[in-house]
Amino acid sequence: MKITPVLTVKDIEPCLPFWVDRMGFQNLAQMPEPHKSDKIGFVMLQRDGVELMIQSAASVAEDEPAFAPGNESRVASLYVEVNDFADTLKRLEGYPLAMKERTTFYGMREVGLFDPAGNIVMFAVKA
Repeated sequence: MKITPVLTVKDIEPCLPFWVDRMGFQNLAQMPEPHKSDKIGFVMLQRDGVELMIQSAASVAEDEPAFAPGNESRVASLYVEVNDFADTLKRLEGYPLAMKERTTFYGMREVGLFDPAGNIVMFAVKA
């Protein structure tokens, strides 16, 4: 079994610098928004075997109206366990953290932030 998160966002373009440039994901595939070739409607990202998809609200509405959130983002939470916490912290240098580094009672070192679309992202490693 495999689970791939799909983030629904108003606009994909502001999200790419965070996920690709800062966090090191590769852009595997993308397609334009329906009826707007200058806007990205869907993108598939991957890093170290982890896949993340991002789809615009307009693209979701075109693809399956029952799932459409309107013209805004839906907020999701991602809990991302990483192998190299030091690398993650380095990639996040200068990015605003909503939750500074902590060690939990269940033995994880974590930091938390909001991505450019407002989704909650927690990066963690076993302490």
